[in-house]
Amino acid sequence: MKKYTIVFLFLVASLYATTMQELFEALRKNPTIKLDEINLNRAKLDEDKVYSKLYPKLTIFGKYDNFSTPTGSVPIPPNTLIDMVQDPSIGQPFGYNIYRLGGSFSMPLFVKSIYTFGDQAKLMKASSKAQKKINLLQNEAVLVGTNANLLYLQHLSISLKRKASSLKETQKFIKIKVDTGRSAESELYKIEDAVMQIDINLNNISLQEQNAFAQIETLTEIKLTRAIKMQAKEEIKEGTYQSLEPLRIKSLALKYAIKAQQEKRWWPSLSANGSYTRNYTKAYNNGDDIYENYGQVGVLLSFPLFDEENNVAVDEAKISSMQVQTKLEKEKLKLDADAKAMLTSLDLLSRSTQLYTKSVVNKKRLRDIAKVSFTNGRMDMEDYLKYEDDLVAEEAKLYQTQAQLWQIKMKLAVIYGNNIQEMIR
Repeated sequence: MKKYTIVFLFLVASLYATTMQELFEALRKNPTIKLDEINLNRAKLDEDKVYSKLYPKLTIFGKYDNFSTPTGSVPIPPNTLIDMVQDPSIGQPFGYNIYRLGGSFSMPLFVKSIYTFGDQAKLMKASSKAQKKINLLQNEAVLVGTNANLLYLQHLSISLKRKASSLKETQKFIKIKVDTGRSAESELYKIEDAVMQIDINLNNISLQEQNAFAQIETLTEIKLTRAIKMQAKEEIKEGTYQSLEPLRIKSLALKYAIKAQQEKRWWPSLSANGSYTRNYTKAYNNGDDIYENYGQVGVLLSFPLFDEENNVAVDEAKISSMQVQTKLEKEKLKLDADAKAMLTSLDLLSRSTQLYTKSVVNKKRLRDIAKVSFTNGRMDMEDYLKYEDDLVAEEAKLYQTQAQLWQIKMKLAVIYGNNIQEMIR
């Protein structure tokens, strides 16, 4: 029984995480990441498919033909045929029914476009590999951003609970005053309503937390019950836009596609082929069983003269290349603006965090003073509650700013291709 209990606890523990690194490890098992691996394997197969055209094709076959007039099972040289005709006892390899068994081969010796298509396939594979890396970074960024939002909601919830605790202490004091007739009963309703509003806000926060937990579980299959603490180890490292790398490589690959289609239009191709057959028929002149062997090996050099289909393929390759290149330029312009704005926002948000931290300290002191003033009867209920609201609102701004800092850092990490796992402790 003890053994089963330990196994059960192990299985339950495996569904939970206490660090971001555990979430990152679980993310790698997500179907989305596995799909990226499948796409990369498909790109590898596309490369193999191109180079497979350089291998010989070997075929074995069996064939039966029925003819309306006697037909030769193999070509017969004229001099040999004359001897056969002059001597009817010699079976001639002509018949109505011919059976063949043999094999054939063919292979390209030199086709320039195959090698160019191979270069394109290599680049497409590199593009898929780069896309896999970016997709992983994007999902890691989602995990960090979602957890940062959970931290914000968790801290906000703590602030609201502290406010509720403070109001309940005041509520006890007000109730005594109401019971003794020193204060109007409406004062008690006001503070009861303020406590109820906190409960409503806490309930709404719980709903938002459940959505965030569900998003993390979708990516990792791990059920969180609270946010995971995070600490930045490294800052953003600026550089080239690594998020554009898959598109940049794909753009280069499509230029090779244009080149390959043009080579198919102008370059000659050299190929080899051959066959060997064992042929059988009943000689039509005397009914003898005739077995003949026939083989052939050849080399073919062909020059393309006109192929409208290939001309269209060149134009299609050019359009595809233009589309990707234009998209690359568009995305780069967008990232130029977005990255600049986010880097500026980082500085501003860092400054805001410092200011909000100081402001929270001041508003807490003002709230404590207001609470004493209200207790001593030197401040009315509305003014006191305003100080309570101001403190929570300022704490909410602080926590929200901290979450925004994490989220912007993650977006920049994806853009610049930074290692997110190394950025977080």
